[in-house]
Amino acid sequence: MSAAEPPGDGDHQLLVLIDPLARRYDGESVRIAKDVLSAGAHAKICLPDSPDEFARALSRRGARRPVVVGDDHALLRAVSQLHRERELSEGALSLIPVGAAHSLELAHALGVPRGAVAAARTVLDGAARRLDLLVDDSDGVVLGELRIPAASTRPGAPHTVWDTCRSLITSLVRPAPPSPSGPSRTHRLRVEADGVLLNDLDRPVEGVSVTAQGDGGLADVVIHTTSGETLASEAKAVTVAGPDFRYRADIQVAGPVRSRTWTVRAGAWQLILPAADG
Repeated sequence: MSAAEPPGDGDHQLLVLIDPLARRYDGESVRIAKDVLSAGAHAKICLPDSPDEFARALSRRGARRPVVVGDDHALLRAVSQLHRERELSEGALSLIPVGAAHSLELAHALGVPRGAVAAARTVLDGAARRLDLLVDDSDGVVLGELRIPAASTRPGAPHTVWDTCRSLITSLVRPAPPSPSGPSRTHRLRVEADGVLLNDLDRPVEGVSVTAQGDGGLADVVIHTTSGETLASEAKAVTVAGPDFRYRADIQVAGPVRSRTWTVRAGAWQLILPAADG
């Protein structure tokens, strides 16, 4: 499952978790990332083949800083586990993005460099940035954007956290053509932002989005009504209720639920990003 790499200059102690999909999708980028990290750090390389192995390796990291080599699913897996173990705030995470383009949108939106060399150098020379986290009342986490109802996933995009086989297959198979667009579905949702009612069940909506601002301690809440009106607000906590609805949190679809509350945790986690110039 794991092998110790030769030590570097002693400035870093790293646990490098290489997602199996990354190994299959782009083995050359994975090799390059390992070489760069091993040349500049004491890097322990782990090759988990299952969620349980990934969790065990991460929980046994000791003083080593975790580095995830993989896509958005792998990053979310690591953040979710550390949040559940209440250890998310104890250290910074790093990501070297390897995967299909559609599976790296969150990583790039967060500011992770494109390319194995640039990302690996950032692991060694970057700076930790504290980022906000959306946490729901079932202890689920959202790093980027939440959409209600769940937006239709693009062809080939994985639905589950460890859906490596489907991700690999669909990255090699041409996506099916999009289905013809039909009339917009309407949804009756009650939306509250910090206890203030933004929308009630008597006003149908086309959708709701909640996005953490990054490091401001607030989330942007946007409601699109069926009349064409757009309602926008900022809040620390957002509650949505109504008939059974599904929602898309980052790259995962959850539900159905009848009520869910998301709360912003300011500066709850740290990600290593390129250091600011000067």
